[in-house]
Amino acid sequence: MDFSLILIAIAVLGAMGAIFGAILAFAAKIFYVEVDPKQEAIRACLAGANCGGCGYPGCDGYAAAVAKGEAPTNRCVAGGAETAAKVAEIMGVNAGVGEKMIAYVPCSGGDGVAVKRFNYKGPKDCQAAMLFGGKSNKECSFACIGLGNCERACKFDAMHVVGGVAKVDREKCVGCMACAEVCPKKIIQQVPYSQTVLQGCRNMDKGAVTRKICDAGCIGCMKCQRECPAEAIKVENGLAQIDYDKCVQCGHCVDICPRGILHDQVAKLKKAE
Repeated sequence: MDFSLILIAIAVLGAMGAIFGAILAFAAKIFYVEVDPKQEAIRACLAGANCGGCGYPGCDGYAAAVAKGEAPTNRCVAGGAETAAKVAEIMGVNAGVGEKMIAYVPCSGGDGVAVKRFNYKGPKDCQAAMLFGGKSNKECSFACIGLGNCERACKFDAMHVVGGVAKVDREKCVGCMACAEVCPKKIIQQVPYSQTVLQGCRNMDKGAVTRKICDAGCIGCMKCQRECPAEAIKVENGLAQIDYDKCVQCGHCVDICPRGILHDQVAKLKKAE
């Protein structure tokens, strides 16, 4: 074996490495973009989830926008009020933290409740299920498909499919709404955390049709609208809607709804415990 050839090869590779390293170092110096110290400080405060709930492309994009004065300081939904306060302090402004918002899936049509169109055996993907007839695996065209696209999109373990319907963990949810983005039905709503009385249906079919396809669908009977002491409920297009600004959360609508689709989320959790 000619060791001189090996030594030459090593020397050549070493020289090439040194040359390329020098070129990269030179290029890094030439193309270096100075980062605003505020941007780096803000980035360090953020939750680091890169969830997109702020409306910007990840934490880096949001930090850059805030540092430039192009974005408010309270958009990091994952970090919440504490992060907003830190970012505001860096920027020397008031955080202006609003009420916490969370995701909510207004559907009560789980397994054994909503009539199925067919037993879907394809990929565990809501969008794929909709390819069969353009609806879903359920007769109700407004129902949660329940194959977990939202659950997989949630980075905070706040969304889980239970009994064929997606459910939100109120305490874990940060309101980033990544779940809503991937829901092909677009039924996931953002609601105030403090609003515990919520309407659990999106079906706008006629009452007679709804009775045939779901045992827990709103039939637009208007009983809740007539008896709400705060006049916070209105039935439109056959569906009861709650005005959160008027609702006093007395729970009367929950007690009188013949279909059981008006829920007190806190009461349900306590009962489950």
